[in-house]
Amino acid sequence: PEFRKIEGFPIGSDEDILALSDPPYYTACPNPFIEDFIKHYGKPYDPNVPYSKEPFAADVSEGKNDPIYNAHSYHTKVPHKAIMRYVLHYTEPDDVVLDGFCGTGMTGVAGQFCGDRSTIEGLGYRVDKHLSISQKSVDENGSPTYSPISHCGGRNVLLNDLSSAASFVAYNYNKPTNARDFQSISLKSLAAIEQECGWMYATLHKPSRSEIDHAISIIRSSTPENLLSTSSLPIGRINYVVWSDVFSCPECGEEIVFWEDAMDRTSWQVRSDFNCTHCEVSIGKRNLERSFETRIDRELGLTIRQAKQIPVLIHYYVGKQKFIKDPDDFDLALLKHIDTSDIPYPVPTARMPAGDESRRNDPLGITHVHHFYTRRNLWSLAAFASHQGTARNIVNVTSVATVITKMYRFRSQGGSLGAGGGPLSGTLYVPSLMKEIPIPKVLGEHIKKWTRVHEITNTPSPVLVSTQSSTAFPLLLSNTVDYIFTDPPFGSNFMYSELNFLWEAWLGVFTNNSSEAIECKSQKKGLLEYQELMYKCFAEYYRVLKPGRWITVEFHNSKNSVWNAIQEALQHAGFVIADVRTLDKKQGSFKQVTAAGTVKQDLIISAYKPNGGLEERFKIEAGTEDGVWDFVRTHLKQLPVFVSKNGQAEVIAERQNYLLFDRMVAFHVQRGVTVPMSAAEFYAGLEQRFPPRDSMYFLPDQAAEYDKKRMTVKEVLQLQLFVSDEASAIQWLKQLLTKKPQTFQDIHPQFLKEIGGWQKHEKALELSELLEQNFLRYDGKGEVLSQIHSYLSSNFKELRNLPKDDPALRAKAKDRWYVPDPNKASDLEKLRERTLMREFEEYRETKQKRLKVFRLEAVRAGFKKAWQERDYATIIAVARKIPEKILQEDPKLLMWYDQAVTRMGEPER
Repeated sequence: PEFRKIEGFPIGSDEDILALSDPPYYTACPNPFIEDFIKHYGKPYDPNVPYSKEPFAADVSEGKNDPIYNAHSYHTKVPHKAIMRYVLHYTEPDDVVLDGFCGTGMTGVAGQFCGDRSTIEGLGYRVDKHLSISQKSVDENGSPTYSPISHCGGRNVLLNDLSSAASFVAYNYNKPTNARDFQSISLKSLAAIEQECGWMYATLHKPSRSEIDHAISIIRSSTPENLLSTSSLPIGRINYVVWSDVFSCPECGEEIVFWEDAMDRTSWQVRSDFNCTHCEVSIGKRNLERSFETRIDRELGLTIRQAKQIPVLIHYYVGKQKFIKDPDDFDLALLKHIDTSDIPYPVPTARMPAGDESRRNDPLGITHVHHFYTRRNLWSLAAFASHQGTARNIVNVTSVATVITKMYRFRSQGGSLGAGGGPLSGTLYVPSLMKEIPIPKVLGEHIKKWTRVHEITNTPSPVLVSTQSSTAFPLLLSNTVDYIFTDPPFGSNFMYSELNFLWEAWLGVFTNNSSEAIECKSQKKGLLEYQELMYKCFAEYYRVLKPGRWITVEFHNSKNSVWNAIQEALQHAGFVIADVRTLDKKQGSFKQVTAAGTVKQDLIISAYKPNGGLEERFKIEAGTEDGVWDFVRTHLKQLPVFVSKNGQAEVIAERQNYLLFDRMVAFHVQRGVTVPMSAAEFYAGLEQRFPPRDSMYFLPDQAAEYDKKRMTVKEVLQLQLFVSDEASAIQWLKQLLTKKPQTFQDIHPQFLKEIGGWQKHEKALELSELLEQNFLRYDGKGEVLSQIHSYLSSNFKELRNLPKDDPALRAKAKDRWYVPDPNKASDLEKLRERTLMREFEEYRETKQKRLKVFRLEAVRAGFKKAWQERDYATIIAVARKIPEKILQEDPKLLMWYDQAVTRMGEPER
């Protein structure tokens, strides 16, 4: 009973869980052997053993056309070769790698292939005779050079997922399996169902009436399997059958077969509007009403009402020649005979669970698992599962269990009949034109796929698979994991437990979704509940990860609010984010992300657990300037020094002053510590303590390395900035004026072009106000400032080698705006902060329940000051006046608000 109380313990009987499990390496419940696995394969944390890695900042582009990737579908999957690059970068042979949201277990496959020399070399690395792995780069002379990054050798991987379907597939990908034995057993089962059920997929080729009658008499006999061996009949083997919805015309009430009326038989495309064959009225699908039929459900023993679907086209083979036909009397009699026969095997009949996606087909009468299958496919798959023996041997069943359902859409890509299609990703949508593919055909293809997988992956590296929630790993000791790669659920992207229900119905063990980290109305989980569950998962990750080690989080979601929830959960757990890149799938390249508004592609987040030394020192230094600079020094050690591609270096966003400030503030706030300095004081201190290069800051030894590598490239690419609010406008102006000090008249037309995306809730600011509060203007008096002088002397020949007070130089420089040095910036910052605080006080005192337009920078400044003064009530009160969407999409506001709520002990809104 205590064991069953572990969070995420799946739903199923002890017998079903044991039948599915293969201990110690896989259990369809929390794996009781985790502690033994760590003790046997892990290495205790030793702070004296040096470990230093920068975040992995290279391009990763691995295609999905891989035999391993394609063997079993899943809603989200990262190719194992892409994961390999991260595992190789952060770990050494025999290190322990954890993936708590493992899905199909690609991290385990990646860990095993880290011991396969040819695969590593195929990724572009060099492996020497000592199994040292090196990466190619170019030195300052343009010559190729190789830098050691790791060693060839398997990693010990701990995989976990809340879903019993996911952990089962992960186990099958990672268990050592004799490919020949697997193939032999699978083909034997396939031959058995071919013998037993093959007649269900027969059709007649251009038959006479007597041949139709003869064939019908055979299938109605006690030995319908004899149909295939009757030489007197022109037997064809079905390749696929198209089924069509039947509707009723809103005008005349007659039945409309969607295929017959809406399909263009020339292009094989569905027309958006078409004529009723009975009354000729022009109609579209949205105007149609469904036709229903009542029938006996033999599995449930009930009379049910379902949307009517009929077979409309059969694609079949005679020998190797392809044909198409309309169903004839034999085809209809065959289906009727199967529908009225009892299936002699156990079939899954579970009611679809309550959910946002799982009950979408209830209006069609598709309410239980077996309703998703045509009866002959249900029969054949149940027969195959029974022939395979124990549940743990039915990976071929789960790999086809969603492919051969009524969810398979009929398509004709490029005018080619039947090309394309498949279930609609991430849904349980049942189309109006469905393609039924015979089970024996699909099973044969998948047996080949899995045989190939076992031929490729039959390596001995240990992988342990567990089925539980990542919110709690009671059997996993603290500070024992060397690296974490994880691809967790993101908001409402996928309803995993609902989508996995069909697979799990065949396995007999279901997901316990109480701790499923998603946004879901039916589970009463919104963004805040999702963020809290993710925080619990990341807090467990933080606990078990060794100090100073890394976590890589892959993120797929275009909602800024979900992105901010993930960042906040990561930082709240204690991690420090060191690098964020977006994977541009079209170009297969990574770009840095500096603002939530740019999240339109997959992101890779690199974060680390601060080493024990910093945390111990910070307990003493907390709230002091020493604590600030200790954090910055430690953080700079963890950042990439130089990133280049195609002869161009890129500015590393995390090394810029404003992001260093944000990380420092977050580190203090998440630990409940007062931030002891303003942004301007921080920027001035950065300039004094750390060598600046190309608007980035480095440790002295890093600066020397950067200078050396900087010589190998033509230019440094600036980050692309999008102006959407005051903060991004200031950054854009800073980038513009650093490159070229300009007058108001020069800046203004450029500024107007950039502010088209200004957010509606953000108070609009004039360019003059932004310039006056953040930059300085040279009035033509005294010496020309160095910031302006260097630009003018570099770009105008006649102004070179002139003294700084030369009249011609002063005249050219007059009225140009420029970026002040840090000391002058400090005075500006104080003036600006007073202005911002005056506006914040107005927001605090206003009687308005909701602020529609406001200055976001003023709210941020006010929250920061209130935090310093421990005035959490003010933060909460003003936050409640801000629209929920704005609060959730601004990472700084969300951080102050979440921490204030935690400190006050109030329920979140």
